[in-house]
Amino acid sequence: MQDFALIAAAHFLALLSPGPDFFLVARSALAQGWRGAVGACLGITLANGVFIVAAFGGVAVLHPGSTLFLAVQLAGCAYLLYLGWLFLRHAGKSHLDALPATGKAHWRAGMGMGFLSAILNPKNALFYVSLASVVASRQTSSGWTLAYGAWMVCAVLAWDMAVALAIGNAALRQRFARALPALERLSGAMLILLAALLLLHVAGSA
Repeated sequence: MQDFALIAAAHFLALLSPGPDFFLVARSALAQGWRGAVGACLGITLANGVFIVAAFGGVAVLHPGSTLFLAVQLAGCAYLLYLGWLFLRHAGKSHLDALPATGKAHWRAGMGMGFLSAILNPKNALFYVSLASVVASRQTSSGWTLAYGAWMVCAVLAWDMAVALAIGNAALRQRFARALPALERLSGAMLILLAALLLLHVAGSA
């Protein structure tokens, strides 16, 4: 349960830092309201689900102790360290000034845009492979692995929908902007902690 809390918290904190997906949802919500942003939210969630299944399924078929498994773990460790460093370095430099989109795109078009935005972002793939490496290093059961994946898919959808609902509210947007630097620093520290735990496990099993 402690491992689940750590992985789930790291994943959710990573969602809080604005990226391409965040601004796509923001633009859709500003232009069409939260209902107009539903398609983008679903597309982003679907793409994340593809990455989660591929990452956790791919790591599951690797034999523990093999050279390939070790390489995946070290690559995941390096990426988590890099991502954590970026969060800490750029904390407070993100701006929530997304511009409204033009036109009234159908929700299916928004879903396509959301899917492409997330599936073409290599950071998403690397992030999930990194988390999958941590989970695999803890010898997690298939049941808990499924729980991790379900949580992450639900968290992505819930967060994107929350953004869509709140982004049109100027007061809420300003409050989030004030809290963003602290959230980015917390995210960076959590990702570095995950990397350190994975590195300790790799060193101990070598």
